[in-house]
Amino acid sequence: MALARFRRTRTIDYWPGFVDALSTLLLGVIFLLTVFVVVQFFLSQEVAGKDTALAKLNAQIAQLTDLLSLEKSGKSELEEQVARLSASLSSAESERDRLRASAVPGGTPDQLGAARSRITELSGALDTEKQATARALAQIELLNQQIGALRRQLSALESALDSAESKDKDAQARIAELGQRLNVALAKRVQELSRYRSDFFGRLRAILGDRPDVRIVGDRFVFQAEVFFDSGQATLRPEGKDELDKIAGVLVDLERQIPPELPWVLRVDGHTDIRPIASPQFPSNWELSAARAISVVQYLISRGISPQRLVAAGFGEYQPLDPSRTEEAFRRNRRLELKLTER
Repeated sequence: MALARFRRTRTIDYWPGFVDALSTLLLGVIFLLTVFVVVQFFLSQEVAGKDTALAKLNAQIAQLTDLLSLEKSGKSELEEQVARLSASLSSAESERDRLRASAVPGGTPDQLGAARSRITELSGALDTEKQATARALAQIELLNQQIGALRRQLSALESALDSAESKDKDAQARIAELGQRLNVALAKRVQELSRYRSDFFGRLRAILGDRPDVRIVGDRFVFQAEVFFDSGQATLRPEGKDELDKIAGVLVDLERQIPPELPWVLRVDGHTDIRPIASPQFPSNWELSAARAISVVQYLISRGISPQRLVAAGFGEYQPLDPSRTEEAFRRNRRLELKLTER
């Protein structure tokens, strides 16, 4: 009777027209995620390139600063040299004037010759000092021009550095904004899956009814192993297949409604009690729990569920619901759990 009622229920269309709208919504979300990944890649490349450019600009600024310091040092040395030459020139001019004043008529011929010779010598030294002073002044002028050019170049580099830092801040802000958009999109996908999970729970609860051997624990349906299997076996009982037929019907309808882009799976977890098993077919509880989960998955596949939407896992005795060592605890821990979750 329960199976007949279930078959009549399956003919009802639960979500007319909802699939197309939701598919369009999720395609838009996938497109948004793709755009975000591409934009983030190019922004990362741009930021990396700007970091390299900033490092080069900082190196150039440091180099120009060193050159500017050297140029200023050379200018100071030349100015000191000009000052020495000017002092020497003044001294030579004073000596020449003194000798000219002393070379008055009435001196002896030897005195006059020596004075003229000294005047000629000082005049030559004076000309040499003037030429050296002119060269030093020309070098100072050249250094002033070079220092001015270096300062202009340094100012341009600092402006470029400020601009690069501003662009880097803008890029970081854009990345943060895209990250927030991605989080919003992912949150929407989680909400969609939660809504389908609620629908799955509600329909299964209505179909299975208030059975003592089926419980809801958190986000999972928990079936006692005896519903599907005999003790120590992994072959489905006929009664277990009847229950799985009900679950398969709900899953088939749900698979039609959930868009294929949404990465959902039904996970089947096998659990045993703590007592060890050692048989030729199952050397340990690991093998038994995994074989039972695989048997359920294979049967659901035979009832039309896509293999891509199913996961089989064996936990052995290592995830007990009740750690007690009583028959009741052993019975509770021998179970299969069904969970609709993300892949």
